[in-house]
Amino acid sequence: MKKRARREAGAPELFLNRDLSWLEFNARVLEEAQDEQNPLLERLRFAAIAATNLDEFFMVRVASLDQRLRDGDTQMDPAGLTPARQLELISEKAHAMVGSLYAALTKDIVPALAERGIRFVPLEAMDAPQRAFLSRTFAGEILPALTPMATDSSRPFPMLSNLSLNLAVLLEPVAEGKPPRLAVVQVPATFPRLVRLPGGDGSNYAWLEEIIRKELQALFPGQRLIESGVFRIVRDSELDLDDEGGRDLIQELEGELRKRRRSNVVRLDVEAGMGSALLGALMQRLEVGKDAVYALTGPMDVRALLPIADLPALSDLRFQPLRPLQLPEINPDRDMFSILDDRDLLVHHPYDSFDPLISLLAQATHDPDVLAIKLTLYRTSGDSPVVKALASAAEQGKQVTALVELLARFDEESNIQWARRLEEAGAHVIYGIRGYKTHSKILLIVRRTARGIRRYVHLGTGNYNDRTARLYTDYGLMTTDPEIGQDASAFFNALTGYSDPPRMRKLVMAPMMLRDKFLDLIEREKRRAEEGQAAEIRAKMNSLEDEELIRALYDASSAGVRVWLNVRGICCLRPGVKGVSENIQVVSVVDRFLEHARVFAFRNGGDEEVYLSSADWMPRNLDRRIELLFPVEDAACREKVKSALDAMFLDNWSGLWLRPDGTYHRKRRVRREASPRLQEQLYREIEAGYRRMQAAGGTVLEPYRAPGDEGTGG
Repeated sequence: MKKRARREAGAPELFLNRDLSWLEFNARVLEEAQDEQNPLLERLRFAAIAATNLDEFFMVRVASLDQRLRDGDTQMDPAGLTPARQLELISEKAHAMVGSLYAALTKDIVPALAERGIRFVPLEAMDAPQRAFLSRTFAGEILPALTPMATDSSRPFPMLSNLSLNLAVLLEPVAEGKPPRLAVVQVPATFPRLVRLPGGDGSNYAWLEEIIRKELQALFPGQRLIESGVFRIVRDSELDLDDEGGRDLIQELEGELRKRRRSNVVRLDVEAGMGSALLGALMQRLEVGKDAVYALTGPMDVRALLPIADLPALSDLRFQPLRPLQLPEINPDRDMFSILDDRDLLVHHPYDSFDPLISLLAQATHDPDVLAIKLTLYRTSGDSPVVKALASAAEQGKQVTALVELLARFDEESNIQWARRLEEAGAHVIYGIRGYKTHSKILLIVRRTARGIRRYVHLGTGNYNDRTARLYTDYGLMTTDPEIGQDASAFFNALTGYSDPPRMRKLVMAPMMLRDKFLDLIEREKRRAEEGQAAEIRAKMNSLEDEELIRALYDASSAGVRVWLNVRGICCLRPGVKGVSENIQVVSVVDRFLEHARVFAFRNGGDEEVYLSSADWMPRNLDRRIELLFPVEDAACREKVKSALDAMFLDNWSGLWLRPDGTYHRKRRVRREASPRLQEQLYREIEAGYRRMQAAGGTVLEPYRAPGDEGTGG
């Protein structure tokens, strides 16, 4: 493996902080919730997404910085910020973001919902039948599930689970001069947070915690209640696994997941107006400072509103449905194997259906000529047809190998269940690779044909998850290319056996070769620019953080390479810095689908090369994960990727451009009627193109168009 000398760190003015950049991304999500031109229920959904994102940010990133601070770590990041300074800036921005989120909810979204008949009724505004209904519901269903927990010198503060909703209660002191007593009542997660009320017009709801609060006296008979308040905690959810062996990985992971329930509290959400005595008692018992306290002016945990966004009625308050399209190349009279024998297929989710992959797996399950099926599994759905197909194939005696990544964050428990199910079916299950997280997306089917053994390979930028394939934009390439097939076999052999990193012909694997491959491709464009040739790089990814790659892009830009970056989330590169990044432009697209694909295109003197990958340009992807980069060589497939990539850089409603100071702006703001959402426009273009292909009976190479098409870096 070729080694490169890493550059010394420095020049913090050239880098943006990764966590502050992430907060800028979440602000763009929140902006969709604030945008009155979006359908109302979609605004509600964006608000819930922004809130959930922030929860995960605290559970992982803030928790990590907090631990570094406790450890006395003062090392600066590439942007020149210590952990302490990062936490200060995060707290400032996060408090402002929470304030904006709740202002949008309480002053705009909730009143607009009320106008359409969806109301959250305060207890004092209910009529007598509604109050009687809630009293019966509380006594008959809710009260038996509640457990009041007193806290004093003999009874420690209860171990409250992460993201749990609770009521804190101050009780009268036992004697004069003594402090008030503190008790906690956890709101049961087994009940819906929104309780539908009878009567009235439209849909009227009460909050579960308010119903419990009204009846608190029933939990403390004979005691005088001074004050009660709703609160929620966010805990550190990072895993700390011992990678030196000694214990079964599943047992160790299950132990770490249990530890999450009692890890440090990194954020305390309380209802606005909570008294100082009650708040002070909570802060003391939970060991949090004032910067970790967030006083909320609306419902605790915005995720509870998501069922409202999914109500079957009020379809005019949601985006118009876009049904996944069927590839014109798919002929229902032919099986997937015969189609792939003729040509490569490229699916672009969610515009294209996930069905071709499911069909391929289903046919492989029942085809007697299929000898082996191998797949990497990072995240999947709750009732996964992929896992079902693998289990069925194993039960029929086929050689099935699944590398299940147990450390996929927040999916660890479900992945343990899938792994055990596959093992019970007879599949060979590999629980990841020691020291690395397996993030690659690859399926290999080995099949006997009249011409000998043939390998059918699927490579993806996203997970084998039929549900997120309707929500995330991703690519999947299906091919029988012999060299890619041999690389796929070598890849799985390296993961399941004892082997040096495999020598590959077309695939590129992290952490062994991927960083050097990207640096070589960037360097090649730089050399062409220095020789006076037109040179250009277009790349699309979720996050750009890697310092070495950013410096390589700066060098390329300084040499005259035009660099167009579509980075949805974190971007630590500063574009437009004089003498450094004047030739670099960065756009972020936040739209109705989550932009998730990783695409890399290099002009290469006119002989353009296009690659897809599971990896972002982050140190974790390049150095600490098993990732794959793969070329798109079929002309029709390559054109499909290139034209969609070009559309990302067109001036449209959804694209926001990064300034050197780390903020984002729209180049032009018009009404949606004149500039429809980019993704909806792409869908219409793809749909129309498929119809023309079917009518012509052949393949038509036609670029996608987007509103405001004024050219790109292409």
